[in-house]
Amino acid sequence: MALESPEDYCREIEAYLCRKNDGHLVRIVGPAFEHVMAWAAKGVPFTIACAGIDRYFERYYAKGPRRRPVRIEFCEADVLDAFDEWRRAVGVPASPSEETASSGGSESTDEPHRRRASLPAHLERVIARLTTLRGGADRSLDDVLDGIVRELDARRADAKALRGDARQELMDRLRALDATLLDEVRARCGDAELSRLEADAATELAAFRDRMPAAVFEQSRRAAVDRLLRERRRLPTLAFD
Repeated sequence: MALESPEDYCREIEAYLCRKNDGHLVRIVGPAFEHVMAWAAKGVPFTIACAGIDRYFERYYAKGPRRRPVRIEFCEADVLDAFDEWRRAVGVPASPSEETASSGGSESTDEPHRRRASLPAHLERVIARLTTLRGGADRSLDDVLDGIVRELDARRADAKALRGDARQELMDRLRALDATLLDEVRARCGDAELSRLEADAATELAAFRDRMPAAVFEQSRRAAVDRLLRERRRLPTLAFD
């Protein structure tokens, strides 16, 4: 969605929050408005803000029946967390002010601390996701998925004990397999689908076009297309960094 101004951005966030609250209107005014305007100033894409809001609602519903409408302020930590993940995925650098804030000490709570998964656990999850894909309605990737699953299944038993060069070799191989999977999926996309992905990637990155050198922006654009392709085809990330 291409939004012409921060005010449009805020109105669309308000409308999305209304839909998530089953039609109950919670106005984004006062301090809440300032929060959302700050997201717009940071360049948080509308779709990524919505993904962060969705995360909060998922946890809220998991606790049982809702008792009151959710305010946008409650979603901010999830929105900023989703934005940080998106920014790392597509290679968009933090602004100088954000880098200063993030290095100012241990009191920052913008990004909740998460324990990193182990390499064996990562392989288990990837194999499970690929196996689910292999059992779906689209069988065009069966040969590719079969080959990757067999290779990862053979490597996971020894993954915990790998150290040094052997571990790095597996990490490099995972990155190569990840690129191969994306290439195979992209090759099976129609021109219309690829055009939509390109347009959506350009919309997500619009706020950063003037902030980045042309070569860096182009690299981020390609990464954004890959991220959207992965998301829409529900592909796991094979790389482990």
